[in-house]
Amino acid sequence: MVGRKVGIVGAGSVGATAAYSLTMHGTCHEVVLYDIATDIAVGKAIDIAQSTSYSPQGTIVTSVKSPSELTNCDIVVITAGVPRKNGMTREDLLLINAKIMKDVVSNIVKHSPNAIILCVSNPLDVMTYAIWKMTGWNKNRIIGMAGALDGARMAYQIHKKVGYGSGQIKAIVIGDHGQNMIPLPEISTLGGIPLSQILSKEEMQDIIIKTKEGGAEIVKHLGTSAYYAPGRAVAVMVEAILDDSRIVMPSSVLLEGEYGQEDVTAGVPVVLGAKGVESIIELEFDAKTKEKFEASIATIREGIDILKANNFFELV
Repeated sequence: MVGRKVGIVGAGSVGATAAYSLTMHGTCHEVVLYDIATDIAVGKAIDIAQSTSYSPQGTIVTSVKSPSELTNCDIVVITAGVPRKNGMTREDLLLINAKIMKDVVSNIVKHSPNAIILCVSNPLDVMTYAIWKMTGWNKNRIIGMAGALDGARMAYQIHKKVGYGSGQIKAIVIGDHGQNMIPLPEISTLGGIPLSQILSKEEMQDIIIKTKEGGAEIVKHLGTSAYYAPGRAVAVMVEAILDDSRIVMPSSVLLEGEYGQEDVTAGVPVVLGAKGVESIIELEFDAKTKEKFEASIATIREGIDILKANNFFELV
């Protein structure tokens, strides 16, 4: 367990839930919370630390007052950022969150130079790209958490439709973490059985629509975005890396020729292990899926181009 240290930047609902999940599963030796709202990080770290009496391992949970204190982490999870507010353009949101990211990432590079970074901040694919540019690290060490969450939401919709097989559903979602995400029921399975053998095309189309609306549905009821499923999705990815379990998980990663794309981050199936992204799995697309994927990529490039147009990366 010694040496399994995870830093979490942003002690809001998602970051704190990820920390709690990791602690309850006894995944890490140490979890460190940082938030610009210092008291939030302190209070949640104390609360989670007091829960460890009933967890499998005696995980150490602490907080720090500055990102410079996130030292020698094996993995750093970044959930920091602001949500889009009324009157705020997409460009405004991108630039604000990218600037927040810059301060955090510079400290990670300096104080946890061997870490793997897991990005959760939105717009996720663009922020993942920005982190890669800021660090200058190998692409295998910069990973965006998207498919783990969107796949879980799709699995939920599949279970609602069929009424059985909970825990046996393997759902695949690729592309951007937004309205152009691409759920792939045709290669998703339930107990190893292809969904096409269980559900009609109409039913699968309904699952696609509801998966895309999964986050908005929660906001409608809660008045805020989700945190249990995202937090657990983060924890699953952290566990895969620390345990070198080499699981297949759709994640946002830099593409350098894969899928015919260059210089862009997008959600595709990858193998997660001790090195971060061990390999990228290239799927064969039919014409319709290829068109959807290219549209999804175009959305991500729009965000990257906004940062480039504002000379954001020239300051890195």
